[in-house]
Amino acid sequence: MRPAASLIIFTTLSGLGFGLAAVIGTGLLKATSAQWAIIHGFVSLGFIGVGIIASTWHLGHPERAWRALSQWRSSWLSREGVLAGAVVMLLVIYVADQIYSGTVNAWLGGGLGAGLALLSLATIFATAMIYASLKPIPLWHHPLTPVNFVLWAIAGGLLLAATLNTWQGTTHSLPPLALITLLIATTSKIAWWQSPRKHNSTPETATGLGKLGKIKMIIPPHTEENWLQHEMGFQIARKHRNRLRPIALILATALPITLIITAPHSAISLTLATILHIIGVTTERWLFFAEAKHSVMLYYK
Repeated sequence: MRPAASLIIFTTLSGLGFGLAAVIGTGLLKATSAQWAIIHGFVSLGFIGVGIIASTWHLGHPERAWRALSQWRSSWLSREGVLAGAVVMLLVIYVADQIYSGTVNAWLGGGLGAGLALLSLATIFATAMIYASLKPIPLWHHPLTPVNFVLWAIAGGLLLAATLNTWQGTTHSLPPLALITLLIATTSKIAWWQSPRKHNSTPETATGLGKLGKIKMIIPPHTEENWLQHEMGFQIARKHRNRLRPIALILATALPITLIITAPHSAISLTLATILHIIGVTTERWLFFAEAKHSVMLYYK
């Protein structure tokens, strides 16, 4: 598949924002003042907002995006939109409460906090299922696809929360939690990469002529590249894939973990770790799209 910058930005930044929202909901990120509570909320809303705005670039008619919300019974895209709206609404109310009260209110504790955390994780899961539910793309149609999305979001959220914690002058158990989650997310991603997947259909099964041997098109269906070939037939060289995979993991996990271990309470160190993590996950998301092959390309072999 041809990697779209809008979708890469959306899945990377919104995932980080929803991950931070989940951490806020669990109460692991505690604000030392109302001002810091407002900052926490705005940071989460900022990442979510930029991601959502970027996602609209991929739509032919962004002004009609609201219509997708009505199909939540059958569409993962619609469910994602509904869940994202609920998370944003809770975060806006949370920030507004801190602004008007001027004190740190723990109204997100208990049921409301758990609701925010669960809705945030459910939104990430719904985003992943948009891709995992596509059977014609075997690379995505895998049970670890939503697991990877959720794990990377939690890891990024914990890392960002740990960074905010250090800037507000407090120490917490967030750096070790971020380190552990980064290792788990990396293990899951490697397992996803190593899992064998193939197209259920082949030119032989599609034509019913497989018993005669290998089937090959004699005349191409088109004389020039069409939309399907442009969008679904993106090719990434094996050498680039083998080079980018370790680079993605080094940036997303290895370097941030090194910084966490060497300076777990340094605001500058954790900020750098977060930036490197974002770049690494962006690279991983580029590969997620670039390595995918749609079954329709069998027609053009």
